[in-house]
Amino acid sequence: MTKEEKPKTPYEIMRAVNVSDKIEKKNGLSYLSWAWALDTLLSHDPEATWEFHEPKEYGNKTYQVSCTVTAFGKPRTMQLPVMDYKNKAISDPDAFAFNTAMQRCLVKCISLHGLGLYIYAGEDLPDGAEVKISDKLQKEFDDLKKQAFEATAETYPKLRERVMEFNKRQDVPQSMVDELTAEMVKTKKAIDNAGN
Repeated sequence: MTKEEKPKTPYEIMRAVNVSDKIEKKNGLSYLSWAWALDTLLSHDPEATWEFHEPKEYGNKTYQVSCTVTAFGKPRTMQLPVMDYKNKAISDPDAFAFNTAMQRCLVKCISLHGLGLYIYAGEDLPDGAEVKISDKLQKEFDDLKKQAFEATAETYPKLRERVMEFNKRQDVPQSMVDELTAEMVKTKKAIDNAGN
């Protein structure tokens, strides 16, 4: 190491870990396995600890869980609503929903130490990694986006099914999912407003 080079911080080391092959997609959303994230954290800092806090209840019987992960001597805290598979808050959630939210919150909290943080920024790959989108995938995306823009009340239901299937695919980056979903929401609002 030369004099000008600074040693990498633990955050920089964790952020450089490419988690792309560990990303799981569900309903168009990207996830990391809590067990894998925890194992990776502990391999970099065997002294790391985590603690879940008392869930916070809101007036409509929805809840938010929170977690603090202390790694490399720094505590970081993250919150997450107890949500369903559509990422909507659940009213009066059961124990399974709480457990799922706690594990997702743990992974997000670990990401504050660098591991996979780019997933939550809507990216699919860390800085410097290439995003490879095939011509076929780009054409499918462009066609669906155009159809979403031109959809009518009659064509929207079938198009919605096609978009949902497209968004579930493993080869579709989150940025495409987000853009296509936003276009479908705008179209649905326009259709609803035209019907009133």
